[in-house]
Parts: sequence; C-alpha cells; structure tokens
Amino acid sequence: MKPEGAEVVRYRLARAYESLAEAQLLLANDHVRTAVNRVYYDCFYAVAALLLAEGHSSPKHSGIRALFDQHWIVPGRLPKTLGRFYR
Repeated sequence: MKPEGAEVVRYRLARAYESLAEAQLLLANDHVRTAVNRVYYDCFYAVAALLLAEGHSSPKHSGIRALFDQHWIVPGRLPKTLGRFYR
C-alpha cells in the first residue's frame, strides 16, 4: 500500500474511534437514537478502513456494505452476525 493509502486508513480508524467515543457519551446521557447513528458511523469508518487496507473502496455506503459482505462475511473471515450488526 502506498503511504497516502495508509494515511487514509489511519484517518478512517481515527474517525471510527471518535464516533465510538461520541456514541458512548450520547448513550450515557440517554440520547439513544443519536448514539445508534454514531455507532453506525463507527462501523462505516472501520469497515471502510479495513477494505481500503486490502485495496477495495466505494464512494457509497451501500458499496462499502456490499464489499464488506463480499470480501469478509461471505468467505467466513468474520461471522455473519457482524455483517448483520453493520447492516
């Protein structure tokens, strides 16, 4: 992977951690719907980083979900429950 690709992976992982921290704060303050939104983005950023690290990307959320299923869930690299959780 080129250095700029690795930088994007690091950026997306940082965004995932940030979204998770936001979700925890929101949930602690009874903002459940907004916390769920932040958890979704946590998953999105983490999955996008994972796919990019393997040379896959998509400009659309639906494309990221499809690539995740294609490269990680269907081959059994991760359990189907994680695919369902992300969707």
